[in-house]
Amino acid sequence: MDVTLNTIDIVVSDLAAATRFYGRLGLEFEVHPDAPGHAGCDLPNGLHVMLDTEDFRASFTPGWTRPGGGPRGFLCFQFPTPAEVDAKYAELVEAGYRGVREPWDTFWGLRQATVLDPDGTGVDLWAALPAT
Repeated sequence: MDVTLNTIDIVVSDLAAATRFYGRLGLEFEVHPDAPGHAGCDLPNGLHVMLDTEDFRASFTPGWTRPGGGPRGFLCFQFPTPAEVDAKYAELVEAGYRGVREPWDTFWGLRQATVLDPDGTGVDLWAALPAT
């Protein structure tokens, strides 16, 4: 079997708020003209990311309801340097997004921080630490 993961769909409650948040991370979403509850973004590596409102997702997924509890998944954004992780974390928290873990140096060699998008999806920001 030849399978390729080529699309990630994030269900959101407010499409405009989600596109603003992910826009701060460099993703440029285009709302579909025939489906105002759906937006897509093609990344240079061939991955397609979609944002679908809760109502849009529920319209074609029988029985779908918004999950409860903590983040069920995390999107991980790589940055060129640890300083850029720190700067992006500060920018997002200053803009009102919830910081879950301030930047820290992991024992596995990364500078990492975690924020939540407007719907509570975990977003990790990371960069490799310089070799010592």
